[in-house]
Amino acid sequence: MEPVLEVKIGCLFAMLVVTLVCGLIPICFKCFQIETFKGQLPRGLSLLSCVSAGVFLGAGFMHMTVEALENIEFEIRQLRVKNSGGNSSGYPNSASKEYSYGGLIISLGFFFVFSLESLALQCCPETIGKPKVQEEEVSEAHIHGFHSHKHSSLPSLSRKPFRALILLLSLSFHSVFEGLAVGLQTTVPTTVQLCLAVLAHKGPVVFSVGLRLVQIGTAPRWAMFCILSFSLMSPLGIALGLAVPTGDSEGGQGLAQAVLEGVAAGTFLYVTFLEILPRELAAPEAPMLKWACVTVGFAFMALIALWA
Repeated sequence: MEPVLEVKIGCLFAMLVVTLVCGLIPICFKCFQIETFKGQLPRGLSLLSCVSAGVFLGAGFMHMTVEALENIEFEIRQLRVKNSGGNSSGYPNSASKEYSYGGLIISLGFFFVFSLESLALQCCPETIGKPKVQEEEVSEAHIHGFHSHKHSSLPSLSRKPFRALILLLSLSFHSVFEGLAVGLQTTVPTTVQLCLAVLAHKGPVVFSVGLRLVQIGTAPRWAMFCILSFSLMSPLGIALGLAVPTGDSEGGQGLAQAVLEGVAAGTFLYVTFLEILPRELAAPEAPMLKWACVTVGFAFMALIALWA
């Protein structure tokens, strides 16, 4: 067996194990279970959630969006050079070269999920209903004579299961392409370096995903199934990379992959800004401390982006 192949198989198992462990920690340990606290989120867990929100924000801006923009623009340049017969200076001042196709594709991914969610709410308005926590507060108020609650209830949005699904799908797309990039490497040093870079930001992200699944009340069995499915995406990408013969991509395969990465980045940004950040910043307690925690999570991913 060739050394490169051995290293890639090792990377496959490393990604599987690291993703599983980091994702299952918030699901398996009682200290992360919201039910334990009877609707009141402890200060420490609330701040940890803010850090995870910053991790999602950093992953969206510093990794997924940047990689999608670079890959889309690179593939479009390659396509222009190919169509111009190898003359790369054929479009020096054209408006088409200035246009941000990457930004357009990422925005289309954002609006695609926006339209899906709006269509679902339009066709099935009965699914909106009252949030679960709000219904519990109303029922408790009737029982106790409309006494005010002194604890801070967890905000619960009716769209969370849909957005959690979109979050997992977008991250899964991205994970497949990350694994594919590792599987397509031709030398041992580049394979190891890229694998370590992927693991550096995948660990915090999948931990945040597990914490998010716990917070929206996902049953432990389904949460474990989601983490297991997500953990298989990067190994699947590596396996696909091993199966693909080396050489330049033909027939627009590289451009198609870049477009899918852009769509995945847009869907990830949608969930980050419309589900994750609003949830963490909804409660008025300690706003500056929450800002600091979100900043710490973002800064951590930004530092990883320096070498990942």
